[in-house]
Amino acid sequence: MKLALYLPNFRDHVTVKELEDLTVLAEDLDFDSVWTLDRIIVPESSDRLELQYPFGMMDDLPRGLPVVAAGKWFQGMTLIPWLAAKTEKVRIGMSIIDTPYRSPGVLAAELATQDHLANGRLNVGVGSGWMPEEFAAASAAHLFPRRHAHVRETIEIMQGIWSNELFEYHGEFADFPLSGFGHKPVQQPGPPIFFSGLKDPKRSAKRIAKYGLQGWIGIQDSPEDIRRWKGEMERELGELGRGFPDGFEMCSMIWFVITDEPMDQTPAGKATNLLAGNAQQIEDMLKRYKEAGMTMPLLWPPFRDVPTSKTLDDLKRLNEEILPKVNAS
Repeated sequence: MKLALYLPNFRDHVTVKELEDLTVLAEDLDFDSVWTLDRIIVPESSDRLELQYPFGMMDDLPRGLPVVAAGKWFQGMTLIPWLAAKTEKVRIGMSIIDTPYRSPGVLAAELATQDHLANGRLNVGVGSGWMPEEFAAASAAHLFPRRHAHVRETIEIMQGIWSNELFEYHGEFADFPLSGFGHKPVQQPGPPIFFSGLKDPKRSAKRIAKYGLQGWIGIQDSPEDIRRWKGEMERELGELGRGFPDGFEMCSMIWFVITDEPMDQTPAGKATNLLAGNAQQIEDMLKRYKEAGMTMPLLWPPFRDVPTSKTLDDLKRLNEEILPKVNAS
């Protein structure tokens, strides 16, 4: 099992120094990757738990974000070139890029440049977004009903621009003549594309088969969730006469903290303390994830109440004391 850090650029208050300390440690510990989070706004209505939809459109989470509207966080995309400059080995990416907030051609060209800045270490995570209030802030409210189609078209445009000297596209969301977009990515035929598909395994399987996607990223998934998603996608791929690409990553963004005392890990939907518990609980849970087919948890530091110094210690302890026992099982 690999480890990835979900950098806490989105929390009530975070500093550049804290993000740097966490990133340097992830590199020192030989983590596979460091990911940022894509968040443009926190509506004031979120503080009153009055968003149009619950967090991530997941019924067992509140109609509010875990960060207050007046919070001080950083934009995830802007951090990617900074991460490229701060690191040499660890892979970097944003989980996930909400494609309707970006022009597909511009995004593809910018990601190619980022891959050069990172010397071929860029991962690309894509998804459709879920918050109408954020679509409005991004001047993309008209795309909300067609957001899933926008993801598909963006993938096609990224792959076309990355693998052709000149490329043209005539679709619903982008329409441009035969054009050059500058440097191709260092990684060919392009950076690995991960996607977030939280509702429909059949749709996810079709995307894997059609576009050769390299990873799936969930959020707060239990081992049972991982086993179900992987099994259903595998079955759907089989019906398409395909299988998972070599090295396909099954991932999930999971809140992580090591406690002194055992935590109540009774299932509570997406709000369950999956990787919040004492060392033995976390070891046991990671073994269950490994057996279920997860290849890489994205460790998500708490949004508040846990200082970065504590997270730094927890990451060291996880890597040095707990993960070897998991990988030996």
